[in-house]
Amino acid sequence: MRIAHEANAELGREVEQALTPAEVEAVALAGPPTPGAVEALQAAHASGRAVAVVSNNSAECVQRFVELHGLADYVAKIVGRPTGQPHLMKPNPFPLITAAERMHMDVTNCMLIGDSLTDIQAAHAAGTTVIGYANKPHKADLFAEAQADTITDEMQTIADALTTA
Repeated sequence: MRIAHEANAELGREVEQALTPAEVEAVALAGPPTPGAVEALQAAHASGRAVAVVSNNSAECVQRFVELHGLADYVAKIVGRPTGQPHLMKPNPFPLITAAERMHMDVTNCMLIGDSLTDIQAAHAAGTTVIGYANKPHKADLFAEAQADTITDEMQTIADALTTA
């Protein structure tokens, strides 16, 4: 989508207009949440922490996933890809800053759990603590090199840490 926008603004809009409904439709095929993710959301909620989902996917797509899996009580805000502005997607810190502002928080007091290099980069750019979720074997080294504050390969570990915090 970034490439389409860079090549031609109108083409970029057309790609995005097609992509968003396709993402929403694909939610039905995406399967269940990552193992341990629901427990992490529940633990964050129980500890009084607010959760925002920040995604390079459309907010509509994320909202549909949250609704489909009954997670709305655990997600306070959703910040998706900025419409028509792919340059503001992660690794740009814009989505993280936007989420923090919508939650009336200082972004430097937030923490991002991310599963991509762009997540780690965006968190660093925003001054946010970042946990690298290495959901594939090669990612642990990648996240270590990118200087994630901590790295885990299990979301349940995050849920456990939030429960004891």
